[in-house]
Amino acid sequence: MKITTASKSDLPIVHQLANTIWLDAYKNILSIEQIEFMLNHFYSCASLEKQLETNQVFLLFSIENEYVGYASYELNFDGSNKTKLHKLYMLPNLQGKGFGKLAVNEVISIASKNKNLGVVLNVNKYNSAIQFYSKIGFSIIDSVVINIGNGYIMDDYVMETNF
Repeated sequence: MKITTASKSDLPIVHQLANTIWLDAYKNILSIEQIEFMLNHFYSCASLEKQLETNQVFLLFSIENEYVGYASYELNFDGSNKTKLHKLYMLPNLQGKGFGKLAVNEVISIASKNKNLGVVLNVNKYNSAIQFYSKIGFSIIDSVVINIGNGYIMDDYVMETNF
């Protein structure tokens, strides 16, 4: 798997991948209406540009010149010495094949090189990814409910790994 840092001109690729991946990732957890709201709210090209401008770094994952996933992270999140993994998504047919672990390890390596002491992330309380993150060394440290507008919330666990 090839990992590249996305530029502003690559954000439409993130947008397209999200629209391909999200329905499968959340169809058993969220309503179609909430999925569509979140895609429009967080993954419009304008929203992705704002995220890029506010210290998020986007990574694109490709295999044989085909984009298969993306991640975003933020060093020194909230003034801390930790990195926030904001997003990590792979095409459904590649899940469970080790690519997610490679992606997380890349973010951990970047965080460590930048003298951050850990990585934190939020994951929906009903998302099977909790088992993935637990298996690779993350622990649940908190529970949060975030109002995202339009009557929708994100009901998440906060998970963390330190190094």
